[in-house]
Amino acid sequence: MPPEILVAGALHLDVVVTAPRLPRPDETLAGSAVAYPLGGKGGNQAVAAARMGAAAAIAGRVGTDAFGAALLAALDAAGVDRAQVRQVAGASGMSVAIVGADGAYGAVTVSGVNAGIDPAEIALPPGLKLLLLQNEIPEAVNLALAARARAAGARVILNAAPMRPAAPGLFALTDILVVNRVEAADLTGVPADRADPAAALGRLTGAGARAAVVTLGAEGLVAADTAADGGAPFALPAFAVSPVSSHGAGDAFIGAMAAELARGAGFRAALRFGQACAALTVATAPENRARLGAAAVRALMASA
Repeated sequence: MPPEILVAGALHLDVVVTAPRLPRPDETLAGSAVAYPLGGKGGNQAVAAARMGAAAAIAGRVGTDAFGAALLAALDAAGVDRAQVRQVAGASGMSVAIVGADGAYGAVTVSGVNAGIDPAEIALPPGLKLLLLQNEIPEAVNLALAARARAAGARVILNAAPMRPAAPGLFALTDILVVNRVEAADLTGVPADRADPAAALGRLTGAGARAAVVTLGAEGLVAADTAADGGAPFALPAFAVSPVSSHGAGDAFIGAMAAELARGAGFRAALRFGQACAALTVATAPENRARLGAAAVRALMASA
């Protein structure tokens, strides 16, 4: 089956360390565990979409080092089409994350060969439904691919993280813009929260995005869709779970949302499916997340 979702984005090998809490400056803590999952926003979102039953592919780069081989193997294990992942000379992308006992985390990423991704190397599969983009690859790549996807009739989801000023015209090529509350405030200059989301959402859609989503962690999300209800903002609560690690939850949300959209779900229904997937991700240690699938997500939704 040809891919219905294409993710163009970064691939990192993550080093995830579990500690009692995040260290203070100049402090050394004793950790209790370490895991080495596939990461990068692009990699995480592609894996999440595949685990949720979508035909998902990723376009990107890995290096010729041992990390590159591990990343390719992880994509294969997750069922992600990696025909457009190029292995090139150099160091693969990586990140180091520390996860505290409360599930909070901090991370540092190194792009490696991800910084050299060239849009001319990337083909859009025939019949593509959704293109997923993030800010871990050059802005020019996002702009070129978004324009091609829209011309081909595919919807574009942009996760504007890490935050950077958007290239002129990129939001106008974006069907769904996804940011967290910090990124929303940086982009708009106003806070985004459940109490008063209208200003931030209005500025995001006013910049051209057809729909905007601001994720709020345990508080849920706020969103607006210019094609429905006059673009009026709405809020959706989070699913209540006991947190283990929030690392990767935002990417799980986006990948799952995309999978549900590819199946024909409406915007709100896809958001809810993404939230349930993110909740299960938060409640599961990174090394155990491979067992999460659409059935578990729907079971959580049914029990809420």
